[in-house]
Amino acid sequence: METWDIALQLFGSTVRMSIPLIFAAMAGVISERSGVINIALEGFVLIGAFFAAVGAHSLGSPWAGMGLACLAGVVLASAYALFVINLRSDQIVAGTAINMLAFGAAPLLCKMFFDSASSSPAIDLANRFQVAPLFIGFVLVVAVWSWLKWTPAGLWLQFAGEHPEALECGGIRVRRVRWLAVMASGAIAAAGGATLSIYLSSSFSRGMSGGRGFMALAAMIFGRWKPIPAALACLLFGFTEAVQMQLQGMNFPGTSQPVPVQLISVIPYLATVVVLASFVGRSYAPKALGKAYQRA
Repeated sequence: METWDIALQLFGSTVRMSIPLIFAAMAGVISERSGVINIALEGFVLIGAFFAAVGAHSLGSPWAGMGLACLAGVVLASAYALFVINLRSDQIVAGTAINMLAFGAAPLLCKMFFDSASSSPAIDLANRFQVAPLFIGFVLVVAVWSWLKWTPAGLWLQFAGEHPEALECGGIRVRRVRWLAVMASGAIAAAGGATLSIYLSSSFSRGMSGGRGFMALAAMIFGRWKPIPAALACLLFGFTEAVQMQLQGMNFPGTSQPVPVQLISVIPYLATVVVLASFVGRSYAPKALGKAYQRA
C-alpha cells in the first residue's frame, strides 16, 4: 500500500510539475512553426511569474494575476518581435538579450513593488489556483494541435515557417503572421510562468523559472515541433522533477549518508541534456526557422 501511495504521489507531482513546461512548449511550437526561434521563452516565463504574483497579491484574484502575466508577456514578446522580424536581428542573440533583460528586470521590479529583490509576499490560498491550470494546460495542447491542423490561420502559420515566399504570394503577409505568433508565444509562456508563482508556489522568487524555458525548448525539439509529442516530452521532464522532489531527504541505500542536494538538483537538467544530445540530430526543424524574411 505504501508503494501504491508513493506511485500516486509521484504521478500527481509529475502532472503538476509538467504544467509550466507544457505552457512554454506550446508557446515555442507556435513561435517556431512560424519561423522564429524563441530562446526568449525563459524570459517570458520569468516575467510572467513575477507579474502573476503582483496581480494575485494586489487584485486578489489568480485570474487577474494570470491576465497581467499574459499582458506582460505580450509586451516583452513585442520587443523581441520588433528586433527579430522588423530589424532582422540574429534571433539567438536577441532571445538571449530578452532573457538577460528579464533576469535583471524581475528583481528590480520586485524591489520597487515589494521592497525586496529576492521574493514577493506570500499570496493567500484563496488568491491562488488550485486545479485550473491542469485543465487549461491539457486543453491548450489539444487546442494548438487542432488549430494547426484544421484552421486556415494554423496553415498560414506553418507556411510562414516552411515556405514564407509561397505564403506571401498567396496574399498573406508573412511578417504579420510571425508577429502574431511571437506575441501569442509571449502570452502563453508568461501564463506558464504564472503557474509557478500562483499555482505551484505561493509567491514569486528570484530566478524561479529555473531553466524551464530551455527545458520546454528541449521538449519541443524532442517532440519535433508537434504539440502532442512535445507535451508528452514535458511530462517526461515533469517526471524527472517529481523524482528530484521524492529523493530530497533520502539516504543512500544501506547507509545513513544523505543523498547530496546538488546531485538531486541536477537530475532535470541532466535529462534535458541527454534528450537534446540523443534526438536533436534526428529532428527536422521548419525549413525557414531562424531565417529573417524580407518582402521582395
